[in-house]
Amino acid sequence: MTDARFGRAIRSAWLLDPDVVFLNNGSFGATPIEVLEVQHEWQRRFEREPLEFVGRHLHDELRSAAQAMAAFMSCRGEDVVFVENATTGINAVLRSIAPLLRPGDRLLTTSHVYNAVRQAMRYIAWLTGAEYVEVPVPFPIASSEEVVERVSAVLTDRTRFAVFDHVTSPTGLIFPVEQLVRLCKERGVWVMIDGAHAPGMVPLDLESLGADWYTGNFHKWLFAPKGCAFLWTAPERQPITHPVVISHGYGGGYLAEFDFTGTKDWSAYLSAPAGLAFLQRLGFERARQYNRTLALHAQSVLAEALAIEPPAPPEMIAYLAAVPLAGRGRTLDDAQRIHDWLFDEHRIEVPVFAFDGMLVLRTASQVYNEADEYDYLADVLARWNLAD
Repeated sequence: MTDARFGRAIRSAWLLDPDVVFLNNGSFGATPIEVLEVQHEWQRRFEREPLEFVGRHLHDELRSAAQAMAAFMSCRGEDVVFVENATTGINAVLRSIAPLLRPGDRLLTTSHVYNAVRQAMRYIAWLTGAEYVEVPVPFPIASSEEVVERVSAVLTDRTRFAVFDHVTSPTGLIFPVEQLVRLCKERGVWVMIDGAHAPGMVPLDLESLGADWYTGNFHKWLFAPKGCAFLWTAPERQPITHPVVISHGYGGGYLAEFDFTGTKDWSAYLSAPAGLAFLQRLGFERARQYNRTLALHAQSVLAEALAIEPPAPPEMIAYLAAVPLAGRGRTLDDAQRIHDWLFDEHRIEVPVFAFDGMLVLRTASQVYNEADEYDYLADVLARWNLAD
């Protein structure tokens, strides 16, 4: 678990508060200082001559950045467009397929869905008369086969569109997306993967995955500035896929529509390759091994502190480790109260979610973290447990 290049030895590369035990890279990421400097240079370049930059350079620069990121994900640059976040990518696809849905069609996901995606799917179901279906998937969970079995049991000839997490947000589980995509394609169901956490956490081969759409964030685990994500669309689905904001490019094709939707700060997108370069200098496989080892350590010590069994098998864990806080409440207010207590009293930044009638605490592991930070959290929880 030790690596002289990581942990406290590298933490000064970020602006993170040294007095906070920051175990929540998963929510928004943390951008290295050197990548922020690249972003600022793009902003300055834009401000020096805005019209020339947008009119003569923006398209080529965006396409160059998209190509660099696509190569890392084993796909073509022309199939990748930038969006602000994975939720935007999901909304773009949902709004694009809405005119093709009919009353009674089913939109399907699982109970581990990110709440913003749940809300977007519910809205489109309301708008079109489609039915929103949420497949219950247990947590704790024994194996990834449970996910496939439960989804397979619910798919019907009315299922039109499905969204599955690659790595679930509240519970930090790697879902078996290859099997889920294959299952949906066999049933003639359009399938989208919400990879909000996946880029930089798990290897991606979008060409071979076979999904219709895939969206993910670059600002979480690939060190890009905030508000930097992508949407990959299979070539055969590009003619029906449009951005949330329809602008000048409408009718001009997938890239024309997404690359310019109106004035914005494009610097986060253009800085994405700098975040990727930062990771590649660290060594992607080396960082993966370090972060995953930390996550498994976190799961182990937290489960021990709470006197529970680890709630998921090691093969379903990447950089996120979630544990249920049994008997600690069930509501969002309960979750916020515990989060605030950990931060205010112990200076630990870690999220607590209300999930499936219980509270779940979820740690994240990044190269600036060390094992003793999770030990400290476990000790706080164990003493809290004893005192309660």
